[in-house]
Formats: sequence, structure tokens, C-alpha cells
Amino acid sequence: MSYKSSLTILFENPFWIGLYERFDDDKYEVCKITFGAEPKDYEVYDFLLRSWRMLKFSPPFKMERVMERKINPKRMQREINSQLENKGLGTKAKQALKLQHEQNKMERKTQSREQREAEKERQFALRQEKKKAKHRGK
Repeated sequence: MSYKSSLTILFENPFWIGLYERFDDDKYEVCKITFGAEPKDYEVYDFLLRSWRMLKFSPPFKMERVMERKINPKRMQREINSQLENKGLGTKAKQALKLQHEQNKMERKTQSREQREAEKERQFALRQEKKKAKHRGK
């Protein structure tokens, strides 16, 4: 089993966000963290230590497994420099965040529907109670 994770901090107008990506064998998950003002390194580290358990990751995406191989140090440096350039959100990250957003929306809809139904039932029971009270002459 191989676990990898990466945290990318970028500016998405008007806030600084962090994209925390987890790779677990053939699964890919992403979590979007909104910071507001530009965070310092120690603030990011402290945030991750304090709120690690509260991070909500997207549902896992299946992805093909890529074999790791030794990379030339110069190539590694070029890849690091290209990752440091501000390219915005990756497509996999966008898809995962979109899926997470859709799931949250569905949960909110079901919760609000249940609340509406409960309120209707409460109002109905109240009306029935008033009818009974009137019938008794109170």
C-alpha cells in the first residue's frame, strides 16, 4: 500500500485556498480548505494539526495505478518548478470537489424536506387540537 498526499495553496479570487489531495493506491480524494488572507507556513501547519479530523474529503475516485520509478534530479527540479507555477485547480480536483458539492446539496435538500414535513405535521396536529378544544366547548 502506498499513501501520498499533497497540499497546494493558491489564490482563487478573493480568497486563498488550499487543495489537499490524498492518493491511496488506486483512490484519489480531495478537500478544499478556504483560508481567507494569505496563510503563513506555520499557520497552515497549525491548521492541519488542529482540524485534521474535521476535513471533509470528496468521495474517492478510482484511478489507474502508476508505477513509481527513479527520476533524474534535474527532471525532478523542473517538475517542482512547474508545480509551483500558478495553474489553478486540476481537472481531477475539480471533478472531486464538484461531486462533493453535489452530495452536500442533496443532503441539504433532504434535511430541508424533512424539516418541512415535520413542520406540516406539527401544524396539522395543532389544528386538530384546536378543533377538539372547540368541540369540547373550551
